[in-house]
Amino acid sequence: MAGAIVLIVVLLLFPVLVGLGTVGIAGLLGHLLWKDGEARHEGSELLDLNT
Repeated sequence: MAGAIVLIVVLLLFPVLVGLGTVGIAGLLGHLLWKDGEARHEGSELLDLNT
């Protein structure tokens, strides 16, 4: 009976953990790409227009 309860808990938590992991990866990737774009286009007059 305890094994069934553990299995149910794992099945309920797994999608949440995968979703949060994906959000974390997306946030990190977005931040790294933003910093790369800032570094590549340093001194551009278009950066002043970007808020």
